[in-house]
Order: sequence, then C-alpha cells, then structure tokens
Amino acid sequence: MLQERHISSRSHALVKDLRRLAQDPGAYRKLGRVWLEGDHLCSALRQRGGRPAAAVISAAAWGQPTTRALALAAPEVFVLDDALIADISSLESPVPIGYLIPAPAMGDECVQLDQPSVVLDRLQDPGNVGTILRSAAALGVRQVLALKGSAALWSPKVLRAGMGAHFGLHLVEGLTEDDLGRLKLPLLATSSHADTELPDVALPWPCAWVFGHEGQGVGERLLSRCAATLRIPQPGGEESLNVAAAAAICLYESARQRRAVQG
Repeated sequence: MLQERHISSRSHALVKDLRRLAQDPGAYRKLGRVWLEGDHLCSALRQRGGRPAAAVISAAAWGQPTTRALALAAPEVFVLDDALIADISSLESPVPIGYLIPAPAMGDECVQLDQPSVVLDRLQDPGNVGTILRSAAALGVRQVLALKGSAALWSPKVLRAGMGAHFGLHLVEGLTEDDLGRLKLPLLATSSHADTELPDVALPWPCAWVFGHEGQGVGERLLSRCAATLRIPQPGGEESLNVAAAAAICLYESARQRRAVQG
C-alpha cells in the first residue's frame, strides 16, 4: 500500500539526507542510498526494470499527472514543499522529482569475473567517468570496475553525465589492482608510446579495457599486467586524446571487430 508523506520542514531528517546526497559526491556510501535527481534518471531506471525505494516530489508536481505517475512507481512517496525541493537541489534549475535507491554493494566479491569490462584507474573527472559509462553501455560492455581513487560512480555529477547508463551496467568500485587478478579476461590499455596501432590487432573478446588517470594515464604496475598496450592513430598530430574520447574509440573498435566476425 502506498505511503504518502508531506514534508514542510527544512530540519526534517530526510531533507537533511537529500541535501547531503545532492551536494556531497561520496555521501551515498555513508548513507546507503543514492539520489536520482530528475525525471530523466527516474524514467531511465524504470525503463531498465528498476524500482525505486522511494520517490521525492514537489507539491506542485504532485498535482501534475505525468510526474505524479512517475512518483507512484515507488512504494513510498515524500511530497516536499516547493521551496524545499529548490533547497536540496544541486542544479541551477531544480527539478521537481527524484528517486531514492539503495546504494550498490562495493568490493571485490561483487566482481563478475568473466563479463566484458571497463576498468577505471584513478579517473578524476566526473564528466569523463559518466561519458565512459555511456559508451560502455552503448557498445556492449556489461561491467565497469573502478579502482580506489576514481571519482565516485554514483555521485550526482557522474549520474548526470551517465544519462541513465548506470542502470544497464554492473558497477563495482573501491577496488585495488590486485583485485583485477581474479578476472578471467585479458586486460587491454592504450598508450601514445605503444608501437602497435589499435586497428592492426585482432582484439580478444570478452576483454577488460583499462583507462587511466587524465594526466598520468594507466599506472605502470597495472600497465605491466595488460596483455596488450595499443596506440590510437592520430593523423592530425595531437599528442593525446581526452580519456573519454579514447574509451569510445577503443570500445567501438571492439564492437566493430565483433560485428565483422559475426558477419
């Protein structure tokens, strides 16, 4: 049975939690809940078969059929005064609805050992991380593994950049390099100093593509574990590519080669 609760106080515990979740990238790890802000993320979760633990909606939106229907997908609905919605939002233009979902588990025991994967080695920029998640979901990767030091995968900025890709992927964070030793997959990486170019190699599948820190690249120890280190051709003469662009190219090449083999 639906539980509907109206909240008008800034000091309400839920309002305080939502403010933390919207403004602190790592708050979901402490609170055990993820805040999905906006109807796009809410709809993306539903389209992937997910169900929220609770919906939070403004009083004005509660009276609108479309947003009300989105809220009613949750077993519990919190109706907040419009001013409170604006107070908790991390956006310049606050949105009238969001979902709360349980924070995913972390740790190496969650890793799926044989699933096509992307490994993030200390990537810092949430926009890059979210964009890589979108490319991964679009190009046939099933799992993203983030090593310690990477941007929080379920932070508000990564969620916005991911545009719903989170819900089509198995995401694990807080890993160490040693945790990757359990993978039953070859690791592949890119380097502008590699001798072999990406299009010249028959890429293994499934595999795990490794993408490293925006300034430092993949760490030397992790790079030494890779079965192949490849160079992306850059006839325009640039020294390097943005890591999210490099990831899209590599994942596309993997997908292109699979399609060619399948005929």
